[in-house]
Amino acid sequence: MGSEPISSPCIKVCAVSGETGLCIGCGRSLAEIASWGSLDEARRLAIMAELPARRVAAEKTP
Repeated sequence: MGSEPISSPCIKVCAVSGETGLCIGCGRSLAEIASWGSLDEARRLAIMAELPARRVAAEKTP
């Protein structure tokens, strides 16, 4: 039974910004990180597609 590895944007820089509520390494919220293993692959890929824009927006947060 071939079990595929779970897709993940984690880069092992795990710290959540108090200003944005997002991980400064990957851009996910704590809720997304906590539920990541139970999400289906389509949902994980959809979230990962949003992350670049989140990181750009987070950089603009004063």
